[in-house]
Amino acid sequence: MLAHADRLNSIISGLLTLSRIEQESDQREIKFEKSGIKNVLESAIAICQSKISKKDIKIDLCCDGEIEAYIDSTLLEQAMVNLIENAVEYSPSEQKVNIGVERTEGEILISVRDHGCGIAREHLPRIFERFYRVDKSRSRKLGGTGLGLAIVKHIAQFHGGRATVESSLGEGSTFSVYLPR
Repeated sequence: MLAHADRLNSIISGLLTLSRIEQESDQREIKFEKSGIKNVLESAIAICQSKISKKDIKIDLCCDGEIEAYIDSTLLEQAMVNLIENAVEYSPSEQKVNIGVERTEGEILISVRDHGCGIAREHLPRIFERFYRVDKSRSRKLGGTGLGLAIVKHIAQFHGGRATVESSLGEGSTFSVYLPR
């Protein structure tokens, strides 16, 4: 019963997060401030540390400390926590998760790459939909709600950016968030 209660709590929490993002976006209530991306990523990694340690995953963060953007740090941190937790969950123990940040002409690219099971091509177009799961039985075992990637997409869009995925079965996945510079 406790596991089911925790799962329902996760679903409710995810739905409330999505609702808050949409409401604040409509009302323009979220305040963007110039913030360092590396600080947000380090905070997200710290939040995920217990899951990272349990699987003995090595996090490789490659981010210039000077990269800044106008962001809502709390929301971006939530998106990164969702991506990092997924990368850790779907990676075998003792693997590496790479987190990188690049500046392009008009955007800042944040990518989270795992070396896990990967995602079949037919699932990629729907991966950011609410409640969509690639493997329902595996997701239930791991405790996923199907809301994490939808939250990532909405946070990226709220910032005027987008979220993407590249993946190959057996080779892992790279989830990217693009933010305007």
